[in-house]
This record gives sequence, structure tokens and C-alpha cells, in this order.
Amino acid sequence: MKPSIALDLKRNAVREAVSRFHTANPRVFGSVLHGNDQDGCDLDLLVDALPGTTLFDLGGLQVELEELLGVTVDLLTPGDIPRKFRDKVLAEASPV
Repeated sequence: MKPSIALDLKRNAVREAVSRFHTANPRVFGSVLHGNDQDGCDLDLLVDALPGTTLFDLGGLQVELEELLGVTVDLLTPGDIPRKFRDKVLAEASPV
């Protein structure tokens, strides 16, 4: 299944999961945002870590989203994006 379709079908569940794992502001970037994702592509998802968020929260969220959506999820925070690309990704990322 294309990640864009999986996200469209489970958008509210994704938002709910994001809030349960001490993160906020889920945004899509990459191939799903640009409309050129295909079967087998991953979902590039950007979230903001809230105070107290741990790597266990981020890892748990990634696992839950992959199970929920049935696609690979590349979960990043703004600080994970290389500086060279960060401004562009943050400017174009679209809210879930």
C-alpha cells in the first residue's frame, strides 16, 4: 500500500498516537508530501519532542505507527534533519 493512502485512512489514529508518546505537531515531508510515493515507500514523518520526551517515546511511536499503517515510518524530529536540508524540510512539511 502507498504510504499516502495508509495515512489518509488512519490520519486521526496517527494524531492520537503522536499525543500519547509525548510528541506534537506531526508533519509529513518527502515523497508523500510531493505526491510521488509508491507501494514500498516509507512515510517520512516529522514530530516535535515535548519536554521529557525520551528515545523510548520516539521508538515506541515509530513502532506503533508502522504497525498501525502497515508501512515503514521514518520518524524524525527537526534536530535529526541535517542542517543542509533542515530549513527546506521545515518550510515545506505539511501537518497531518
